[in-house]
Amino acid sequence: MNSEELGAWLAAVANPQRMRILAELSSGQQHVSELARRVGMSRALLYMHLAKLEEAGFVAGHHELSDDGKALKLFEVVPFRVTVTPALLARAVAQSVRDGEVENEGDAADAAGAS
Repeated sequence: MNSEELGAWLAAVANPQRMRILAELSSGQQHVSELARRVGMSRALLYMHLAKLEEAGFVAGHHELSDDGKALKLFEVVPFRVTVTPALLARAVAQSVRDGEVENEGDAADAAGAS
């Protein structure tokens, strides 16, 4: 994981609305309509937040049929643990430097002076 990926992963849970969604889902899976009512947001906005959480691996969604044949989208929390250490940050930044995504400060100054 590089620094950009780590930042995106942490940003997924840094949003207060997404924290609330995770808190609501911590008691068990819920269908989107019920979850939207519980957190007080539109289903469209909830889906946007759930997509970010699902992409980051914090929740998982699946479809089930209700007794009356309606398709329900249910979401649940995927067990996770967030531990940020200086070593994790150092590895992520080092990976970004190796991938050429982050310049060393000296490289940026050299490039600015060359223009």
